Amino acid sequence: MRRITAERIVSFQKKRKEDGVAGRTANLEVGLLRRIMKQNKQWARLADDVKMLPEQPKPARVLSPGEKKLLLTSAASRPEWQLAYSAAVLALNTTMRGCELKGLRWEDVNLFAQTLTVRRVNTKTDAGARVIPLNRDALATLGTLRIRAERLGSAEPAHFVFPACEHGKIDPLRPMKGWRTAWRSLTKVAGLKGLRFHDLRHQAITELAGRSQGDQTIMSIAGHVSREMLDHYSHIRLETKRRALETLEEPLPVASESQDSVVAPRPN
Repeated sequence: MRRITAERIVSFQKKRKEDGVAGRTANLEVGLLRRIMKQNKQWARLADDVKMLPEQPKPARVLSPGEKKLLLTSAASRPEWQLAYSAAVLALNTTMRGCELKGLRWEDVNLFAQTLTVRRVNTKTDAGARVIPLNRDALATLGTLRIRAERLGSAEPAHFVFPACEHGKIDPLRPMKGWRTAWRSLTKVAGLKGLRFHDLRHQAITELAGRSQGDQTIMSIAGHVSREMLDHYSHIRLETKRRALETLEEPLPVASESQDSVVAPRPN
């Protein structure tokens, strides 16, 4: 621990930033190291030279219908991107986060009832779990993943839908770490460089709001949504309603001059 220097921590922060990691995530990682070093009385010598990164969140990106189609077409174009493509379709059709998809097990998927259950991490009960109905696209994607799992012998209830794979060997009892390499490659091919996988959750919620779905419906599907984000989606719904009402507009006849004055009716 004495070998850890401020320069090494700053270098780590720079590398995480270059990798596209959010400032908050990098700060949580450095914060964990700070607590450990404090317990061992090693942090004081570094405290003045290590600053936390700004945590201003990067605005979520919303794709146009054309961009969304191009993203999925590009993702489906290569076999090595199959899992990234499947994850993207599920995120766009369920609002699930990347971490929720990676933690999904086959026991949480009911293809017959056309539902899946998202369970809270580190809990032994169903408290906080949410059930998401599967639409046609999500159901078809999970069906394809199920066929793949059965072929690989990783379709038991406790097995992960997105299992780990190291050196060409599948370990269904561990979740895969992610699809970062494939995601960067396919978004570059699609001309959407910089698009984060998490943006797909925002895309799905934005589309739900644009179809005038209520706050409770969105929260039931998406789980926790901050008050700020709900206000944002409420604004989207208002704009959708405004555009809908604008379709009723027609050229109005010009009022005649006689209508400028109002004549009171004479009493009988």
